[in-house]
Amino acid sequence: MFKKILIANRGEIALRVLRACREMGIQTVAVHSTADASAMHVRFADESVCIGPPQVGESYLNKLSILAAAEITGAEAIHPGYGFLSENADFCQMVEEHGFAFIGPTPDHIRLMGDKIVAKDTAKKLGIPCVPGTDGPVASDEEALAAAEEIGWPVLIKAVSGGGGRGMTVVHDRSQLLDALRMARGEAKAGFGDDRVYIEKFLAAPRHIEVQVLCDTHGQVLHLGERDCSLQRRHQKVVEEAPSPVLDAGDREKLGLLVAKAMEKFGYRGVGTLEFLYENGQFYFIEMNTRLQVEHPVTELITDTDLVREQIRVAAGEKLAFSQSDVRFRGHAIECRITAENPKTLAPSPGRVTGYHAPGGPGVRMDSALYAGYTVPPYYDSLIGKLIVHDVDRPTCLRRLERALAECVVEGVDTNLPLLRTVIGTSAFRNGQYDTGWLGKFIADWEPPVV
Repeated sequence: MFKKILIANRGEIALRVLRACREMGIQTVAVHSTADASAMHVRFADESVCIGPPQVGESYLNKLSILAAAEITGAEAIHPGYGFLSENADFCQMVEEHGFAFIGPTPDHIRLMGDKIVAKDTAKKLGIPCVPGTDGPVASDEEALAAAEEIGWPVLIKAVSGGGGRGMTVVHDRSQLLDALRMARGEAKAGFGDDRVYIEKFLAAPRHIEVQVLCDTHGQVLHLGERDCSLQRRHQKVVEEAPSPVLDAGDREKLGLLVAKAMEKFGYRGVGTLEFLYENGQFYFIEMNTRLQVEHPVTELITDTDLVREQIRVAAGEKLAFSQSDVRFRGHAIECRITAENPKTLAPSPGRVTGYHAPGGPGVRMDSALYAGYTVPPYYDSLIGKLIVHDVDRPTCLRRLERALAECVVEGVDTNLPLLRTVIGTSAFRNGQYDTGWLGKFIADWEPPVV
């Protein structure tokens, strides 16, 4: 087992990894920008190294600075968390070439699944159903028009190198396609340095279902059930739950085994998540995230599994300590993402947190690096915490969530807490009758309460 791990991330996920390391008796190295010098993960780590100024390109995306920090501190492995360099195949390769262990998949697997076209083609070869669409990027306007007509309107233009809901445009008819195509290519070039786009069928009212996998280097492949991430805004997940309220045990077992068999054939290593759209009883693969997900805690709570600990054990070459038959799903878990932004406009709200109280009690988990007096910097993602609750079934879990959200206090910056408190009380959410477009429509008519 590793003696020292460098955590190449910040915020709540850096703290989450640090805690797992501490419980395993592993020393930790935190890296940070100058803006994060007083961050919680820096305070709690055994060692810390400043890797640059606030701008991510000069700090958290600076591969050489991170490798230098690992070298000078004597770290043996690097955990990338999520975001930043977690799905950067070149970084993974550099880590391994410099003699460190990368706590994640192989560079080849990251490359295969990082390109949406290649990922879709790989999924098909592995026997996973995909959304109807082009087999590759569209090279011309004429090819795009012909493909869209064959697929059937509406269609979705997607950036080959996109992710996190970015680089996606819905087109409803032929008259809109060429303008949308030019815009999508421009946005893809600006956002990802790659203007290639492809086209696939747009599903009007799907659920977003994803399956968690866990694989060691000894041929053991497990699935840990599904998560329902359908409550989204602008393709960004807001609330996630497990299990999905729209799947039964048969659906769950069928999909899980399909994914596990595919990953065994793929030879995958570590944790990963295969994401699907689900509509009219059919599952369609959309992408694979070759990293730990933001919403991993809901899976941990219903399976009693520490995914970060398992990531580390797998990266150290150990065998998984349990098999598929040992996996048991118990109760229900829901996660709410708490962000420092205006809940109506999504305008970021950096600033000093003047008051903070984390909810507690049975079945309540708060993953956050906040503290009273902390200054939320303007340079990074607006996620400041994740509230996760667990109980014996969905109705009781909802009541626990309602209580925990009422207890949560973040003062000094705007947050989406008023929106979360409202949404979980709606009949649509309580009945599980929502799709990926529901939240956006709800917010259009919603006004935050006057405080």
